[in-house]
Amino acid sequence: MSERISQRELEDYLWGAAVILRGLIDAGDYKQYIFPLVFLKRISDVYDEEHATAMEIYADTELADLPENHRFAIPAACHWGDIRALTSEIGATALNAMRAIEAANPDTLPGVFGDGEWGNKNLLPDSTLADLIEHFSTETLSLANLPEDELGNGYEFLIKKFADDSGHTAQEFYTNRTLVHLMTLMLEPQPSESVYDPTCGTGGMLISTAAEVKRQGKEWRNLRLYGQELNYGTSAIARMNLFLHGVTDGHIAHGDTLARPAFHDAKGQLQTFDVVLANPPYSIKAWNRDAFSNDPYGRNTWGVPPQGRADYAFFQHIAKSLDPKTGRAAILFPHGVLFRREEAALREALVKSDLIECVLGLGAGLFYNSPMEAVVITLRATKPAQNKGKVLFINAINEVAREQAQSFLRETHKAKILDAYQSFADVDLFATVATTDQIADKSYSLAIPLYVAGAKAADSDEHVDVIDAAADWRAAADNSDAVIGAVFTLLRSEMSA
Repeated sequence: MSERISQRELEDYLWGAAVILRGLIDAGDYKQYIFPLVFLKRISDVYDEEHATAMEIYADTELADLPENHRFAIPAACHWGDIRALTSEIGATALNAMRAIEAANPDTLPGVFGDGEWGNKNLLPDSTLADLIEHFSTETLSLANLPEDELGNGYEFLIKKFADDSGHTAQEFYTNRTLVHLMTLMLEPQPSESVYDPTCGTGGMLISTAAEVKRQGKEWRNLRLYGQELNYGTSAIARMNLFLHGVTDGHIAHGDTLARPAFHDAKGQLQTFDVVLANPPYSIKAWNRDAFSNDPYGRNTWGVPPQGRADYAFFQHIAKSLDPKTGRAAILFPHGVLFRREEAALREALVKSDLIECVLGLGAGLFYNSPMEAVVITLRATKPAQNKGKVLFINAINEVAREQAQSFLRETHKAKILDAYQSFADVDLFATVATTDQIADKSYSLAIPLYVAGAKAADSDEHVDVIDAAADWRAAADNSDAVIGAVFTLLRSEMSA
């Protein structure tokens, strides 16, 4: 009989697969192969576990194999044991098995195994795949050995490790988990609510809401989680991630949220949600501005953003996705959205909408693998009467810790920020409540130092343009991290001088 797997054993087990692949494929591609194999191993082992339980009841193999005894169907020759028995054409056969499993579970698993090049023997020769499969065969990933939460935590560990290992490619699928937890606490998700992330990556923000509701001892399985992700492989990982965390009512769509939003109501308009959490891609330039100017979903009510920055396109998509009564959102942005001149008219319309609730400025390094400072903006469709026409500004730039080149929020940081947010009152040198008239007097700029005494002076547009250019350079570069990091450091030091 197998034994419970400790968290440390699980982490060593999962990372051991990456060690096998190291040097053979790019670190950014590990996830395309390791996550599907872990998922195939998990559903195979759980199927065997369910079969054994059913055999104790029926003592009949055919009855034990009935679909009602299993959460997922596994067709003949598609079980982990079948793949392990192969000695040649392992990749192509494994891919066929994965596609057959997806087809056998059309309501839950279509596309879940992603689009890795399993048949490419130059990339993944049979010997490497055999080593991977033997490595994963050393543990039994049954529910008894590894409950959902623990395997889900192992997945999160692996996502973080892949982000660390793959450098600048990580931001597309990883957001600092301590910051995600703070954003979740700010929005207070409740049982049975709908939660949406329009750029969901691997689903970490969605999972955070379920984890927090569960931590509070409330019913979490009736949360309805929705996400959309542009990268096909990453969207597949998000779906696996939700399943492995025990989320059954999860809906992850693949596609471009701005061009083809996936979730609609009965009238064909955008579906609305109780909670929206998002870390949209930073200032993307390759988006269809012309189509957005004639958007059929009415997402351009504040105006059409400049071609070079789609931030306010995502901003308006999120605003339009809020339930008009219960909707609230927390969005991670770069500080530039608060004061860039080219978005002034959009920002004015945002303030006049009275949706904006809080502007929270955070310390450097909470954007993954970037020294830029982050800002979290919260929206609330229906504010309490006493907060209407007001915006809370919080300067939490010093509420950040940094260890081993990683920035994160300690529990004390989160508690201080959350207390100020929930109090919605002035706190000397930390938080200020401003009226929309006061914001209008400052030309609708939302730069935090204009409102919170003692905050660092706002970056000028000229500096923001240079920083944005450097950020673009970083995103385009493959081997220039050290040089670009030095550029960012120099720019920051000049602005602080």
